[in-house]
Amino acid sequence: MDMQNKEKLFLDSYWNIYKKILFGGYFDSDLINIKNQILQTNKLGGKLYFYGNGASASLSSHAATDFSKQAKIQALAMNDHNLITAFSNDYGYSKWVEKSIEIYVNKDDLIFFISVSGESENLKNGLIYAKNNGIKTISFTGCKPENFLKSNSDLNLWVDSNSYNIVESIHTICVTALIDLIIGKSSYKVN
Repeated sequence: MDMQNKEKLFLDSYWNIYKKILFGGYFDSDLINIKNQILQTNKLGGKLYFYGNGASASLSSHAATDFSKQAKIQALAMNDHNLITAFSNDYGYSKWVEKSIEIYVNKDDLIFFISVSGESENLKNGLIYAKNNGIKTISFTGCKPENFLKSNSDLNLWVDSNSYNIVESIHTICVTALIDLIIGKSSYKVN
């Protein structure tokens, strides 16, 4: 088999993974429940706070910007380098998320934890703090179905894959689907 045919087979298989995960309809109820929690938070005057590491931090920025700009729901990504490095220096990397929640987040707010593994120590500690203080939580995870964030968040969107690239890409699709679900259409003028 020549190289082009091998690559074509690889891509066919790759796209089939996305088709299986995305088009099985098993995200629909999760997305609707998460949308309802977001709208309830907004009704109470709360904000959305997004936490993630690496690519999930980038998605946090994307999500916070578009929820605020497109859906008109106040949202913040807690991934400023000064915040992370100062809090990590003073409280330890595993505790910076917890400490920032203590300082910035209020009871009517809603926290999103985005993590492929659902096992990042800093996010786990943040979730524990939020739960102990009556703050609502949502997680976007993948990998093991019994991961910590999935098992302990109020709501979860779990992607059935161990591939970091696939999980991160599907998380992105689901975040943008949530925004469009709140707006009520998929095509609109961006201003």
